Amino acid sequence: MSKVIKTGLCSYGMSGQVFHAPFLHVNPGFAFAAVVERSKHLAQQRYPNVQVYTSVEEMLADTSLELIVVNTPNYTHFEYVKAALEAGKHVIVEKPFTVTAQEGETLAALAAEKGLLLSVYHNRRYDNDYKIVKQVLQSGVLGDVLEVEIHYDRFKEELSYKKHKEGGLPGTGALYDLGSHLLDQAITLFGMPPALWADIRIIRKDSVVDDYFEIVLCYDQLRVRVKCNYLVREPLPAYQLHGRKGSFIKSKSDIQEAQLQRGLFPDSPDWGAEAPHEWGLLHTETDGKTVKQYLPGTNGNYMDYYQGIYAALVNKAANPVPPEDAIKVIRVIEAAFQSSREGKVIHL
Repeated sequence: MSKVIKTGLCSYGMSGQVFHAPFLHVNPGFAFAAVVERSKHLAQQRYPNVQVYTSVEEMLADTSLELIVVNTPNYTHFEYVKAALEAGKHVIVEKPFTVTAQEGETLAALAAEKGLLLSVYHNRRYDNDYKIVKQVLQSGVLGDVLEVEIHYDRFKEELSYKKHKEGGLPGTGALYDLGSHLLDQAITLFGMPPALWADIRIIRKDSVVDDYFEIVLCYDQLRVRVKCNYLVREPLPAYQLHGRKGSFIKSKSDIQEAQLQRGLFPDSPDWGAEAPHEWGLLHTETDGKTVKQYLPGTNGNYMDYYQGIYAALVNKAANPVPPEDAIKVIRVIEAAFQSSREGKVIHL
C-alpha cells in the first residue's frame, strides 16, 4: 500500500481503545495520527507518535488528517460528523449512526454534496457467527426460511456509570446500543421489513433507559425476532433459523472483542478463530437424507471493514457500510419505539 491515510479518533474511551486504534495501528494503509483526550493521555502510552488534541474542533483544524472517526456519545454523532464533513474530512461514525433518521439523511446529503466518504461502523457484520449464518442462508440448505430469532442478551443488573450509556440522554438504551447491531444484520440479510411490532421495556431497578426489547420484523412468509434482555444469566442461542427443510442453531461466539480487551492486536495468530464447541448445528435434509452436523465458521475480522474503507478511499470501491444502510436501522428503531408506545403494528 503506497498511500497512507492519516486518521484521527474523536475519543479514546472503550470504543477508541478496542475497536479502532488497534486496527489503524497494524494496517499499513492507515496511520493512527491524532486523538482527542482532554486529560488522561492514555493513547500516547500505547501509541507514542499519536498527536493529542484537547477538543474535536482543534483536531478538525489539523489539515494533515484525511479521515476522522466519530466515536463519541450517540447524541453527539450528528454534530461531530457534520463538523468533520464541513472541515473536508472523510468520516467513519460509530453505530448507531444518528438519533433520528432525519439527522442521518441530512449527513448523507452533506457528504454527497462535498464528495466525501461517510461510513458507519457496523462491525458486527464481520463477526464469525454472523458470517456462518449468512453462509447457511445463502446456501439454501434450510429451504424457504420462515422464522429467525436473533439475540444479544446480557446479565447486568448494575447500571453503567457512563451517563452517555444509561443516563436517559437521546439515543441511549439497549435498542440504540445493541439493537442497532441486530437490526443491521437482519436488514442486511432480509431487507427492510414491510411492518413490525415491538415491546420495549425497562426491567432493572432504577434504570431510566430501555434494557429489554423484542421486535418482530414482519415479511411476507417470514418473521424475524430480534431480542435483548439485560437479565439473562444463562444465554440462549444467538441465532435460531428455521426453514421448510431444516434448522440452524448458532451461539454468539465471536472472540474479537475479548481479544482486543486483552490487549492483542488484530495481526495476532488465530485472530477471530472460533472454538469447535461453538460450531453451529445444522439439522436439515439433503437428497432425501437427514443431515445433522456441526459447521465450523470462518474467522471473524473487523479489519475487513477497514480494508473496505481503504479500498473505497483509494480505489473508489464501494463503501462497506454506506449511510443509507444505517438510516434504515434508525428508521426501524424509531418505528419500534412508536409500536411499543402505541401497542400496535407499524407499517413502514
